[in-house]
Amino acid sequence: MPAKKNDLQKMNKTPTPHNAAKRGQIAPTVLLPGDPERAEFIAKTFLQDAKMVTNVRGMKGFTGRFDGKPVSVMGSGMGAGSAGIYIYELYNFYGVEAIVRIGTCCSLQKGVKLGAMIFAMTASTDSNYEYQYGLRGHLSPAADFGLLEAAAAFARKNKLAFEAGPIFSSDSYSAYNALGDQVWKSWAKMGCLAQDMETYCLYSQAAFAKKKALSILTNVYDKPAEKGIASDAKALTPMVQTALSLV
Repeated sequence: MPAKKNDLQKMNKTPTPHNAAKRGQIAPTVLLPGDPERAEFIAKTFLQDAKMVTNVRGMKGFTGRFDGKPVSVMGSGMGAGSAGIYIYELYNFYGVEAIVRIGTCCSLQKGVKLGAMIFAMTASTDSNYEYQYGLRGHLSPAADFGLLEAAAAFARKNKLAFEAGPIFSSDSYSAYNALGDQVWKSWAKMGCLAQDMETYCLYSQAAFAKKKALSILTNVYDKPAEKGIASDAKALTPMVQTALSLV
């Protein structure tokens, strides 16, 4: 059975086993890249007065200000198993109201430009992650419309390439899936724009906690064409700028 809210409140102690920050050291809005080194780069490059607030197991988290507003950026690791722990604690223990995932993905549809952002409207999965919620069916978690609308408006205003639509979050990295191309091609036929590993988890946790979430992904690999680009600072800057516009 899923945990009840009052049970969660009894567990609400900070720091947690996975986060060294004290309550109040993490901002209401958190940017969540998978890579903790990317979190450090973003904090040092884009935030003012950024300070490290956690580094448990090398998963770095920073809090600073952007245009005078508090914002945190923290790594999540790869996959729902890792990201789900940090997301759960941020929403339920640290009072975080909105999490914006900023990650990379591979596009599943022809014509999605390399380097373009993908705003995940909904997420499908091959994971059994939803089991914990005790649902008698299958959850299709979605982005927060306000965050999605604002991100799209910022991208249009600044002439940044983007797509918006459903994506597929997998428990396995696409290149290492033992079933090969048949997996991603099946999801592509259903209209999924791209594949990542964490968005389904984020949107599910946000729904459960009644909080806000948006996944902004940068397309660094074109799966149909089997070609990609480096996921360097230049390629990821539009995504970071868009996420920061939501703070």
